[in-house]
Amino acid sequence: MTLQAPRLLPLTIVAMFAMLAVKCAGLVLAASAAQAQAGAPAPAPAPAALAAPMPAPPVPTDKPGEPTAIPAQSEQAVLLDLRKRREELDAREAALRARESVLAATAQKLDQRVGELKALQGRLEQLDAARRQRDDSDWLGLVSLYEKMKPRDAARIFDDLDMAVLVKLLDHMNERRAAAILAAMNPDKARETTTELARVRERRAAEITAAK
Repeated sequence: MTLQAPRLLPLTIVAMFAMLAVKCAGLVLAASAAQAQAGAPAPAPAPAALAAPMPAPPVPTDKPGEPTAIPAQSEQAVLLDLRKRREELDAREAALRARESVLAATAQKLDQRVGELKALQGRLEQLDAARRQRDDSDWLGLVSLYEKMKPRDAARIFDDLDMAVLVKLLDHMNERRAAAILAAMNPDKARETTTELARVRERRAAEITAAK
């Protein structure tokens, strides 16, 4: 038994050195792997991450805290159509106002013209009345002259007078005096004079009725 102890001790020492060498080799390998891993480039990003859309930049606003409203294309079309219709209505209204102004000015001129024509008509009527009165006074002087004559003497003169003058004298003459003179006149001339005198009086009556 004393002879075997010295043989086991060297074997144990050799085994311990072998184990220590193994551990040292493992530590060296681990350190090399860590150093290689630290110096390697970062992995490339995944395709999904590259394809992800970037967020849209914020829209500038006139006032802080309030987003600016951007109308869609259809809303812009509606706004443009409304603006166009408003402009058309404004133009139509302006045209109507201009037409009303022209009509008002024309109506005013027509009223003024009508007033001038009425004044002129009144003046002409006054002149005509004055003329008739003057003519009547002239005719009345002649009528008075013939009425003072004897019917036979007046009849001889009336037979030779122009029909227009004769009718005018008899129209202003007293009915009795006119009848006496017609009775003394030439029968054909008296008949023609009576017919023409009736026409003149009918025409005058129709004019008076139309004036009313």
